Amino acid sequence: MKRFALIGHPVAQSLSPRLFAAAYGGKYSYELLDGEDFGLLWQRFLDEFDGINVTAPYKLDAFAKVDFVSEEASLCGAVNLAVKTPEGIKGYNTDVDGVVSSVQECGVPVKKALVVGCGGAGRAAAVGALRLGCTLRLWNRSYGKAQALAEEFGAVAVDSLEAALPGADLLIYTLPGSADVPPALSDLSGKLVLEAEYKTPRLASVPSLRYLSGKRWLLGQAVSGYALFTGEEPLVSEMEKFL
Repeated sequence: MKRFALIGHPVAQSLSPRLFAAAYGGKYSYELLDGEDFGLLWQRFLDEFDGINVTAPYKLDAFAKVDFVSEEASLCGAVNLAVKTPEGIKGYNTDVDGVVSSVQECGVPVKKALVVGCGGAGRAAAVGALRLGCTLRLWNRSYGKAQALAEEFGAVAVDSLEAALPGADLLIYTLPGSADVPPALSDLSGKLVLEAEYKTPRLASVPSLRYLSGKRWLLGQAVSGYALFTGEEPLVSEMEKFL
């Protein structure tokens, strides 16, 4: 039987095993591999598993290990899913799929995106926004990091959220749940808001046109990722029930 896992640190509270069980009715095994040594976790993948999801802090490490990368993974510089194939280990970044599907399924047209945070999730959000056909602005607590990413993606870095907000109809918030929410984001009326963090969301109660939970992002990346794992479409309705 095919075996799959999630590697990262820490991952004890991850919803992935139960989400994967819902996706395939428990047909395949899915384990959590937690540790501070990426090399050991990767070797376990090579020895024991057919595919793995990768979460923080190892997405960049996985990117360096795979034999081939998808276009999205190449743009993000990170891999969140690796799967064994006859040609070698292929790496993907389905976080981009999660962004695109979350926005598309809600049916709200968007043209101008503002991504808050330029870490790993922020890079996936930026690629997703471009895939949606949006013009893109980037803000980060370190302006230099936003500038570097903006140059890479042909976007615009902003140092003032107050000035950038009026021109955005989509806000993708990727700062960690432990970070303070910038005061400028206290009112997002008229904007579609997608937040990466689902365990400790910070913008769910902020006035907006519509708020999309990080669970929608989680679902979107899982639906495309699980199909890459198994070659079988997952039971999306059961995954939604679980979430």
